[in-house]
Amino acid sequence: MLRSSSLYAAIDLGSNSFHMLVVREIAGSIQVLSRIKRKVRLAAGLDKENILSPAAMARGWQCLRLFSEHLQDIPDSQIRVVATATLRLARNAGEFLETAAEILGHPVTVIRGEEEARLIYQGVAHTTGGSDKRLVVDIGGGSTELVTGSGTRTTALFSLEMGCVTWLERYFTDRSLTTENFAGAEQAARDIIAPVAPALLEQGWQVCVGASGTVQALQEIMIAQGMDEQITLPKLQQLKRKAIECGKLEELEIEGLTLERALVFPSGLAILIAIFETLGIDGMTLAGGALREGLVYGMLELPVEQDIRTRTLKNIQKRFQIDADQGKRVRQLADHFFQQVATAWQLDIRCRELLSSASLIHEIGLSVDFRKGPEHAGYLVSNLDLPGFTPAQRRLLAVLLRNQSGPLDIHSLNQQNALTPREAGCLCRLLRLAIIFASRRRDDTLPSLRIRASAEGLIITLPVGWQQLHPLRAEALQQEIQWQSYVQWSLMLEEQKPSTLG
Repeated sequence: MLRSSSLYAAIDLGSNSFHMLVVREIAGSIQVLSRIKRKVRLAAGLDKENILSPAAMARGWQCLRLFSEHLQDIPDSQIRVVATATLRLARNAGEFLETAAEILGHPVTVIRGEEEARLIYQGVAHTTGGSDKRLVVDIGGGSTELVTGSGTRTTALFSLEMGCVTWLERYFTDRSLTTENFAGAEQAARDIIAPVAPALLEQGWQVCVGASGTVQALQEIMIAQGMDEQITLPKLQQLKRKAIECGKLEELEIEGLTLERALVFPSGLAILIAIFETLGIDGMTLAGGALREGLVYGMLELPVEQDIRTRTLKNIQKRFQIDADQGKRVRQLADHFFQQVATAWQLDIRCRELLSSASLIHEIGLSVDFRKGPEHAGYLVSNLDLPGFTPAQRRLLAVLLRNQSGPLDIHSLNQQNALTPREAGCLCRLLRLAIIFASRRRDDTLPSLRIRASAEGLIITLPVGWQQLHPLRAEALQQEIQWQSYVQWSLMLEEQKPSTLG
């Protein structure tokens, strides 16, 4: 039975949706026990005088009655309930908040926009990998937060009064998806962003991440349509054209867009286009967390490692009792191969980091059974929560581990969308070879070898006589040559005197 003292809950009363996150602290990390989300559309209940309608308040209270049951088992000091843009604006917010507190048995704090932005950034910092010098974008129902920072420290933060629900009510009131409606929504957003743009741009950033439902919806659309995970302005413009072709909100059909999200998607899309254009954003990926995660990690006061992925991989190794030394051995060998072929194969730092991650946890399937180990590994990684890795990166890791030995499934390599099929195939080849050469689980039996990419394929140069001294691995290499040839990948072995090797 779980001890109540190990449980934490964060509730976010947003303008579009109410969210509740319940977690348990485990060894310096968190285990998610429950995520509940309900579309309340509180902002739609605000009139021109900023009076919240009785119907909107009733929807909110009904949702909180669902949440309240979970809170009964959690200490009051380990619960945070916050409200954002709509309840900042509503002149009769006090009426709603008083009843909300009675329902939950816990007070609700209406946070300022800047505090919301700070918490969103903290949630991203604790859950999202990549460079720690970042721009965070969160398009909510009634406000949009733009934050720059480095590590856990924010350098500029702004909360702007525009959101997907309020923009829906202002610029798509006739429910028509026209060029004119989009133009009006985008220009209004640009006018709001322009005054804060210089302060954001002077901070600079290396990565841009989106932490909103709009960005989540975009990720689902791109996955469904076979695109890579990177959100770019041309992709946004393409989706806008598709929406305009549909004509009406009620007729909006885009592959991968859920009915639940369709109503506010065009308005969120218009805001995001304006953000991309005004700030000159090249690309954006989905964040691993946002406001709720910021609330939870703030209560736990857990340190943020420089690389969130490192913490995640260490936790997985410990949880599934993976041989960390063997993972390190395979990673070092795979990285040695990578450095020798990266230029010829045009592989970047993203590829190197993902290959390293796959190497460290490639034996996770052994925690289920040796038989079908790669299949078990792929399944586990597909279904694990991996803070620091995007959904697309998690799918790629699962595909690489499923293809770490035996017959190759090219279709799965082509279907993932974290990297191009060519790049995924290159990582797969290097991982498989590293696993073969490290199979003795000893550093002193690794050969001094060279690997190079040529127009004919991949060539491995081994010391003279190595294959005779290591017949089992030599046999595995011959089998690997066959496996790769079945998918038109050329792999060749050659021998050379040790004195001529680099």
